Amino acid sequence: MDGFVAKRRYIVKYRNGQLAEKEDEIALEFPLTVVVNGQEFATIVCTPGHIDELVIGFLASEGVIRVIDDIKAMTIDGERGFVYVELTSDELPAKQFYAKRFIGSCCGKSRQFYFYNDAKTAKTIVGGITVKADDCVCLMKTLHEQSIDFAATGGLHNAALATPDRIVVIRSDIGRHNALDKLYGYCLRHQVAMKDKLIVFSGRVSSEVLLKAAKMGISILLSKSAPTTLALDLAEELGITVVGFLRGQDFNVYTHEKRIIIE
Repeated sequence: MDGFVAKRRYIVKYRNGQLAEKEDEIALEFPLTVVVNGQEFATIVCTPGHIDELVIGFLASEGVIRVIDDIKAMTIDGERGFVYVELTSDELPAKQFYAKRFIGSCCGKSRQFYFYNDAKTAKTIVGGITVKADDCVCLMKTLHEQSIDFAATGGLHNAALATPDRIVVIRSDIGRHNALDKLYGYCLRHQVAMKDKLIVFSGRVSSEVLLKAAKMGISILLSKSAPTTLALDLAEELGITVVGFLRGQDFNVYTHEKRIIIE
């Protein structure tokens, strides 16, 4: 189901005092239930593209797996909206800290086990990479130009894994955190090193977004939008550089500004 992100639908559009029927692209919203070792683990509301990467990244982000070899088998039932994951281990790690939960596509009430697993899996970044200010601008421009699915629907968030001078891969989803999980899953599946990469992001930098970057070992997060106070507090503590309101030639550096190089 890779790339399956939108569906055509007839709508009535108002323009210049007239109503006219037209065909439009609508972002898909899809409930996906993840079953791990025979137990229902979570239901994720997502965009049904790159489902395998989403599930791999989600499980890694939650501390269920550490490397791709922790997964023995994965079966995707796209018609019914189920993914069945068999781990090499018979039991879920730290099972007592997990419960059935609903992972929403929007921010807010999306996590029930926030503190324990985030504390266990988030990494404090020491060192990290640097990036030129001009390259920050170019990377965001490239993300915008290559965000074909967003251009078609206007309803998706985009996240890119990048080196300081080029985009490596872009993933889209109705959920900001889902887009990052897809990047995480891509890296684990293809054994792509993350410590020398940064993230270019279209959405708001919430605490959850910041923590996902930390779990990937990312030292720089570039966003077109705003951060939240808790995200910045976490970024200061975890050693992550947060750049926000990256639009045109301007941006704000909120934390660990020494990684942004001015020539």
